[in-house]
Amino acid sequence: MKMKFDNILEEVNGLGPFQITLLVLFCIPRIVLPCHFLLNNFIAVLPPHHCDFSSLDSGSHFRNLTQEQRLTVSIPVGENGGPAACKMFAAPQFQLLANSSNSTKLQTLPCPSGWIYDNSTFTSSMVMEWDLVCDRKSLANMTATTFFIGVMLGAIVFGYLSDKYGRKSTLLVSYILTTVFGFASAFANSYIMFSVLRFFTGFSLTGISLICIVLSWSLGNMLLAAFAYMVNDWRMLILTVTSPLGLAILTWWWIPESARWLLANGKVERAQFYLRKCAKFNKRQVSSKFELETLSNIKVLGKQDKNYSYLDLIKTPELRKRTLLTGIMWYGVSLTYYGISMNITGFGLNVYLTQFIYAAIEVPAKLMVYFLLRVIGRRTCQATTLLVTGTCIAINIFLSKDLWHLRAVITTIGKGFSEAAFTTVILYTAELYPTVIRQNALGYNNFMSRLGVSMAPLVLLLEDLWTLLPQVIICFVAILCGLSCLLLPETRNATLPESIDDVERLSRNSSSSNPVDFAECEAKDAKSEENDHS
Repeated sequence: MKMKFDNILEEVNGLGPFQITLLVLFCIPRIVLPCHFLLNNFIAVLPPHHCDFSSLDSGSHFRNLTQEQRLTVSIPVGENGGPAACKMFAAPQFQLLANSSNSTKLQTLPCPSGWIYDNSTFTSSMVMEWDLVCDRKSLANMTATTFFIGVMLGAIVFGYLSDKYGRKSTLLVSYILTTVFGFASAFANSYIMFSVLRFFTGFSLTGISLICIVLSWSLGNMLLAAFAYMVNDWRMLILTVTSPLGLAILTWWWIPESARWLLANGKVERAQFYLRKCAKFNKRQVSSKFELETLSNIKVLGKQDKNYSYLDLIKTPELRKRTLLTGIMWYGVSLTYYGISMNITGFGLNVYLTQFIYAAIEVPAKLMVYFLLRVIGRRTCQATTLLVTGTCIAINIFLSKDLWHLRAVITTIGKGFSEAAFTTVILYTAELYPTVIRQNALGYNNFMSRLGVSMAPLVLLLEDLWTLLPQVIICFVAILCGLSCLLLPETRNATLPESIDDVERLSRNSSSSNPVDFAECEAKDAKSEENDHS
């Protein structure tokens, strides 16, 4: 007797107490992900700073000045009206106390003795410890890019390992490696060592990210704001956001291996053990479908007569079009989301509150998406969320910085819609590709997504060339990707394609605005072929 795996799931109760318990257990490690993904917002924070002018403290006249007066005679005025961050006078300029001369023509030099930082908000950060300011400012954001490159490469490795050795074993490896590298990075004694450890932390985390529980991401995002508020030391903050993995390692023993994977790899007895355990937990009677002989004959979804590769994504015209457009879409969605998420300063609010608001807005954004997907469809929802995000950024480009209340509200709205775009793209992409290459397509698009994430910190560095340049780039990318979505077909109420031929048939037999039933298409094609033979 041939059965599909879905029939077995119905027997054990597809979403019963057993599965809900697993979801709760997976929430523990999943909370760690956003904490590490956006950790640079706090450990690489750039506080107000100016040159250490202690080298000028050589005369009695200087020692008798107040701290404010010492700043006046030692540090030129910066562009923001405060003390300049990267230069000081070659000698004390006492005449400036009487405002008797123009300081712009006075001789200055780079900070010879380091910097003095304002640690009223953050007691320490890696920027303060390793002086990642002025001409070394880009190094702070580079640690984020290095981390995300690790995430990008880790996705490839852990995807392979989970298919070859099983989800459960791979998950434990991810837990342990992330814990080791996460804790080790908190004790790094040099910038290079820290960057290397952050790379491997990102690499290891992807084994956890393979298990996606959407709302736990938002919860972890909000917890990051709380953790950072309570723990002001950057090293202790890294330890704090990594520590939940200790509990995750303990709960790992209760997590079963994927029964689908076990059956697909011929491990029938272990699959039977976990299925019986699930049925018992869900108070379901064990039927004859759980016998070894029956389970051995189950048709596991995903086993194919032909092995497909990434090259199949570009072999036919319609698939080439979808591969190009979805790649652009994923790249743009990720760059936009993280470009906004990593910019938590400049709105008149403290960074903890901004981080919390950015995280909290994601919850209603997700709920909004679930409604819109049913009402206006996938394509329109994807395009709308990206275009609204781009519009919000564009409005802030032209708004005066004095209107920081309004700017903060508009940015928060944009952040919410960028999250809505991220939620939509996962479902929409899965429906655009046929079953036989869907996993390959999601792997490719996830790679494009992580490429966009890696570029986000580098784009933010462009503010040194022009303050508004990062916003202009992110705005342009969001709008361009939103418009590109309109070139893709709608998938709402459409039968999902099973084969590559189904996708090409859709392209030939329907316009992108009208979903097509593939059974109907096959009937039309058969009739047309019959007429041709006649």
